[in-house]
Amino acid sequence: MDKFETEVKIVEILKTVYDPEIPVNIYDLGLIYRIDVNEDASVNVDMTLTAPSCPAADFIMEDVQQKVESVEGVKSVNINLVFEPQWDKDMMSEEAKLELGFL
Repeated sequence: MDKFETEVKIVEILKTVYDPEIPVNIYDLGLIYRIDVNEDASVNVDMTLTAPSCPAADFIMEDVQQKVESVEGVKSVNINLVFEPQWDKDMMSEEAKLELGFL
């Protein structure tokens, strides 16, 4: 599997990760800023949270870690929690905005 295929599979599986307080997956919420699949099959993910004090932060990050590690061809995962740029609702997909009543 090439890097592009691996990245597509990672995006698919990230769409199964939810913030327990929001009925939209973290990918469509715009919480995933970057996915880098490296030549050595390691993956770096930059992600944020809807709020720095999110009570579900540990749960969400653990879910991301486990699910990305389960993707075929991924050897290791490094998750970087970042707060720059700060998340806002404009980062959501159209589907997420519709689901949450922003459209």
